[in-house]
Amino acid sequence: MRFLGLNISREKAAGQLSAPSGRGGWWPLIKESFTGAWQKNVEIKLDSVLSFHAVFACQTLIASDVAKLRVKLVEQDSAGIWSETKRAAYSPVLRKPNTFQNRIQFFESWVLSKLQSGNVYILKQRDGRGVVVKMYVLDPNRVKPLVAENGEVFYDLNADHLSELKDPVIVPAREIIHDRFNCFFHPLVGLSPIFANGLASTQGLSIQNNSAKFFGNNSQPGGILTAPGEIGKDTAERLKAHWEANYTGDNVGKVAVLGDGLKYEAMAVKAVDAQLIEQLKWTAEVVCSTYHVPPYKIGIGAQPTYNNVQALNTEYYSQCLQVLIESIELCLDEGLATGENLGTEFDVENLLRMDSVTQMQVLKEGAGILMVDEMRAKLDKKPTPGGDAVYLQQQNYSLAALAKRDAQPDPFNKTAPAPAAPEAPANDNAEAARALLTMMKGLA
Repeated sequence: MRFLGLNISREKAAGQLSAPSGRGGWWPLIKESFTGAWQKNVEIKLDSVLSFHAVFACQTLIASDVAKLRVKLVEQDSAGIWSETKRAAYSPVLRKPNTFQNRIQFFESWVLSKLQSGNVYILKQRDGRGVVVKMYVLDPNRVKPLVAENGEVFYDLNADHLSELKDPVIVPAREIIHDRFNCFFHPLVGLSPIFANGLASTQGLSIQNNSAKFFGNNSQPGGILTAPGEIGKDTAERLKAHWEANYTGDNVGKVAVLGDGLKYEAMAVKAVDAQLIEQLKWTAEVVCSTYHVPPYKIGIGAQPTYNNVQALNTEYYSQCLQVLIESIELCLDEGLATGENLGTEFDVENLLRMDSVTQMQVLKEGAGILMVDEMRAKLDKKPTPGGDAVYLQQQNYSLAALAKRDAQPDPFNKTAPAPAAPEAPANDNAEAARALLTMMKGLA
């Protein structure tokens, strides 16, 4: 089969390649949230875990915060300073990665795939020049890395109609951007945070399901019917069926008439006794800890004060988003083969935006470092005449000027040696020069 300009045979390559092996195995087979979970019949279902509110909130928050950042193509000049530039070969694919996704949708899919499966596989499509013109986020369930005997890496791709891949094929690593997360067991096999929070998420869902059943029964707990004497099995089953059919669910609240000494007693742990609210909050906090998201970001716990917005955003960026952002930047640089002096960079300024008062104070303190037009650009203001220069107040002196001044003798220090007398001028003004020198000594 010919794909991406390469003649690749699935059958020919299959005998020479092997899938990564390790303690965790290939990621779809990792189902244990803790060692021995499967022996204890503790099943963690991915679809169910993704429906837990804390997991959903953390993943969508992180993905949207990364995706909303603008991607810049930057170039390094001779002074080592990186500044934004435009190159026809790279800029189009960064603005529009493929035909059915815009930039935000593409990077949101990228981050969600990484958070859900621990792996992101981006298929590159090239033009006749070999330049990458399209990128597709593949379904991680349809991709498997393979390692040849000589150490080369290949990827086994199954059909994915969104990426225009109609038939299974094995491609070399240079045609895939593989971004992975938490490689505990093998460097080519990423691990999702769900591996750590799956049990807590399942517990939280169980609490919510039990609560839904409780309130679906009009907040009436289950109970038992007791009789003063012995009753037969048939009678017990008949009484149970009659009670469930007439006095539970939508029929809760109806008047029940009991005879023969029958008595109903509630038999369920109260929500207060079980501390369901505290348990539900704890499961959500565990999920937040595995994603490194501050709980208040998804509405858990007390909200912080708003006088330190920048500090809170900086903490969230450094402990949660930074590694994801820089990993994407590095993968794009390598995948697009931009070279040493050209690369991609997310514009994180909007993410770390300060409140208006703090922002103006910082810009004010930046006078003498930033040009006026640079400060105006941070406020989305157009350049102004004379704004392409750095301004300082008149009393500010350069270090060189201060050093030159300090090297001069102090005219007010009487213990300091007097400066050497200048030579008398060889002209008619010699007498005037001597008089001036005498006056200077008097002042000293």
